[in-house]
Amino acid sequence: MNETVVLTPERILEVAEDVLRRFGLAKATVVDVARALDVSHGSVYRHFPSKVSLREAVAKRWLERVNAPLAKIAEGSGPASARLERWLRTMFAIKHKKVCDDPEMFATYLALAHEACKVVKAHKDGLVDQIAHILSDGVKQGAFQVADVKTSARALFDATIRFHHPAHSEDWSDPALAARIDALLALLLRGLEAPRKR
Repeated sequence: MNETVVLTPERILEVAEDVLRRFGLAKATVVDVARALDVSHGSVYRHFPSKVSLREAVAKRWLERVNAPLAKIAEGSGPASARLERWLRTMFAIKHKKVCDDPEMFATYLALAHEACKVVKAHKDGLVDQIAHILSDGVKQGAFQVADVKTSARALFDATIRFHHPAHSEDWSDPALAARIDALLALLLRGLEAPRKR
C-alpha cells in the first residue's frame, strides 16, 4: 500500500464511481475503493467517516453534474420563456442521455439516490429554485403572469415529472415521447403568459 499518496475527497469520489461501475452498488465496499486507490480503508474513512457518507457524496457529485448546465441556463439572460423551455428540455435530455448511454450505472445511481434522501431533496429543491428564478425574470420582463413564483415553479417541476424522474425511465424510449414533450411544454408556457395589453 502506498500511504504517501495525497488523497483528496475528489480523487476518492472518482475512484468510488469506478468501483461502483465495476462491482455494482450491492457489492462495492469502502475496502474496494481503498484497494483501487492503493491505500488503507482507514485513509478513505478520514475523508468519509462511513460507507453511507461516501455513497451520499457520490450521489451528490453525480447530481451536481446534472445541475451544472441547468444552473447556467437559469442564471443566463434573454427572454424568460425561451430560457424556461431550454432549461426543461435540457433537463429531460440530460436524464435521457444518462439512461441511454449507461443504463447499468444509471440504475446504480438510482439506487444510490434512494439511499441519499437528503441529498436528492436538496437537489430537487435547487432545481425548483432555478425554475423560480426564470419565472421571476419572466414576471419582471412582463412575459409571465405568476402570482406565486415558488408555488408555480414546483408545479412546473411536478407537471413535467414523467419526462425527468427516473421512475419513468422505461417510458423514455417511446417514439411518441418528443411529441408529448412538445405538447406539454406548449401548454405550460401558454398558461404562464401574461395577457397582452391592448
